[in-house]
Amino acid sequence: MTLDNVKRIHISDYDYPLPDERIARHPLAEREKCKLLLRDPDGRISDHTFAELPDLLPQDALLIYNNTRVINARVRLHKATGSPIEIFCLEPVEPRDYALVFQTTARCTWLCLVGNSKRWKQGPLTATVTLADGRPVTLTATRDNVPRGGGAWHVTFEWNDPSVTFATLIEAVGKIPIPPYLNRDTEPTDSVDYQTVYSRVNGSVAAPTAGLHFTPALLDELDRRGIERREVTLHVGAGTFQPVKSETIGDHPMHHELITVPRDLIAELATTTRPVIAVGTTSVRTLESLYYLHEAHHEVPQWAPYLEQTGLPTREALQRLVDYLDRNNLDRLVASTRLLIAPGFRYRIVKGMVTNFHQPQSTLLLLVSAFIGERAWRPVYDHAQAGGYRFLSYGDACLFLQ
Repeated sequence: MTLDNVKRIHISDYDYPLPDERIARHPLAEREKCKLLLRDPDGRISDHTFAELPDLLPQDALLIYNNTRVINARVRLHKATGSPIEIFCLEPVEPRDYALVFQTTARCTWLCLVGNSKRWKQGPLTATVTLADGRPVTLTATRDNVPRGGGAWHVTFEWNDPSVTFATLIEAVGKIPIPPYLNRDTEPTDSVDYQTVYSRVNGSVAAPTAGLHFTPALLDELDRRGIERREVTLHVGAGTFQPVKSETIGDHPMHHELITVPRDLIAELATTTRPVIAVGTTSVRTLESLYYLHEAHHEVPQWAPYLEQTGLPTREALQRLVDYLDRNNLDRLVASTRLLIAPGFRYRIVKGMVTNFHQPQSTLLLLVSAFIGERAWRPVYDHAQAGGYRFLSYGDACLFLQ
């Protein structure tokens, strides 16, 4: 499919009715007891529970997880007049590296969405934050005067205790930013419920929700079956909730997200004969971005897959990426991706995916459609609707196999 044809895809063709009562507001008490819809390589649909996943996967499968951890990105401070100002941390600016910014002491700057920004015209906001150990810390937030687009600004945080890292501070002052479509306030249980059991790298403002169904016992069972697991990192941005507002997807700007992939995993992907199963759409986007990074090592443009390609075999492209890392003595690839996966996209690495049920008219529904077939998504979603499946972040899951 040509780029022009892809850009002319109407997002209204990816709409479906989603009654409010079908949106899961909370997860099940036992994560692995949720429903799991399987669409097998022959297109047959069947109903299972997530605990059955080890039986449904190819026994030589290689599972790829996103190990990102959701941060308490939603910070509410008050002006001297008492007016609340909500600051939503999107991504670090200084230092720009995620690992470094959470280790900083005394000062850092973030790109943030600011609620009630018109009321915060100048001057710092100051608050006393009580840490988990009972220590008080004075936090000051200062916004610059240059709008960064989309309602975002640069906000500099400073605090008066050099022994306190930003990771400790935001854990105490912030809240987990649950998805807006849940239409409720963050609750204490979300601090656990909205994290995967294997999350460990701070940076996301939304969870890779397909991974929320896994439990330590289920991971142990996968290990016992010899189904190997690997990790990548994609820090999920607020753009994951950005609706497609244009009539055709050609006018939709795709958000960028930071990915990190170990060099050894890329080398393994270049030679493995195992079917690669991605856990979640974030893992899908990370893995499929690798092919387009063998020449442009830093960012994948939105439309890269639909431009005229050289036809380089996937294994050769991945090996070139490994060679680049070796020449530069790098043990991991750090890059940015704006990859838009839509019908017409050729999957090069992923042979199966675990995912949830996505919002109508969303880029994630386009991604699913590109994987199972342009028209195949609708019977899947009709089956789920008729079968009482729960939708969106805290809802039930799918397993799609090619």
